[in-house]
Amino acid sequence: MATFRLHIVTPEGTFHDDEIDLLVVRTSEGNVGIKKHHIDYVAKVDIGKIEIIKGKQKTYAAITDGILLVDQEKTTILTRAAERPEDIDMRRAEEAKQRAEKVMQSCKRDDIEYKIAELKLKKALNRIDLKKNP
Repeated sequence: MATFRLHIVTPEGTFHDDEIDLLVVRTSEGNVGIKKHHIDYVAKVDIGKIEIIKGKQKTYAAITDGILLVDQEKTTILTRAAERPEDIDMRRAEEAKQRAEKVMQSCKRDDIEYKIAELKLKKALNRIDLKKNP
């Protein structure tokens, strides 16, 4: 299979920069698979799990919202955060989940605090799911 360069960047720096065979990423339009020679493409990335395939090796990461940029030279994901399963602190993720649920129970659905807590809950659940099911 032909490879292409995948570059994942967070505010902390480069998270991933390597030649790969296939990327599966969740966008606002659903899951998208990217291979070499994919058409130029720009999409909003949603909170979710990405799958990176290189040869017979599959790796996964939890990412937050961001932007996916695909061109003939490389694919780039600009995201607020990215984490590998082995780097996820399950206790911290569970605590974040509990805090978010507590805030959501004490607010109305149209309150800004509720919406922020809802996003934090989604991020925590994504991290927990990846840690349990890489």
